[in-house]
Amino acid sequence: MQKAIYTTVGIDELLSHVQALKGVGARFVQMHAERNVDDGSYRLVYTFINVRAAQEHIAQDGGYAIENLVVEGIDQYQEIPSISSYYPAVFPFENEAHDLFGLAITDMQIDFKGFFYQVSTAEPMSVITPEVKAAREKAMKVRAAAEAKARKAAAEKAAAAAAAAGEGAGDTAGAAVAQPAAAAGSDAQHDEAAAKAALKAAELEAKLAAMDPEKAAKVRAALAAKAARDKQKKEA
Repeated sequence: MQKAIYTTVGIDELLSHVQALKGVGARFVQMHAERNVDDGSYRLVYTFINVRAAQEHIAQDGGYAIENLVVEGIDQYQEIPSISSYYPAVFPFENEAHDLFGLAITDMQIDFKGFFYQVSTAEPMSVITPEVKAAREKAMKVRAAAEAKARKAAAEKAAAAAAAAGEGAGDTAGAAVAQPAAAAGSDAQHDEAAAKAALKAAELEAKLAAMDPEKAAKVRAALAAKAARDKQKKEA
């Protein structure tokens, strides 16, 4: 039988309790957030299994204790310290609490030194190397900049078209402003395509690095031959 233990703690006490659980070998299970419909405050529940205590309970009566830390009465704008420095696995739960409720969880430690997932096989979840991590971050920044540039161009085009229509200038003025807007959108697409290509290349290098050297050499040769054939077709 599982024994659920709930301990209510204040925000300023949370990290010390988590540190204590970490110190005795407790394993993190999950964290969830919920909203109190009566007063609009929020409640966080962190769930752990104390592995050593669990072994003792299982030996005695076949059950074990699930320990929960409860933080109640949280205001939406209150800062809640992340426990990810002790339990990195909490990050998706904290991120969800932020996305769903807008809770201000601070100091999330999501940098796993380039290895978010590390498994024994290269696929389906490949080991993420620092090079791939950097390429992904660059791709996200370039994509965000490209989208912002395209949105700005579209807004300028719409504003100019509206002004031209209001002044009775007709299609000529609208076409004049459409050209730079289209060019900006084209540049944004080019930047995003370049970022995607760089990311794909980095991920490929990570996979090749994980392969047997002889097999990796054959794959590289095959890719080089394919690139040469594609180049010849374009030039023909």
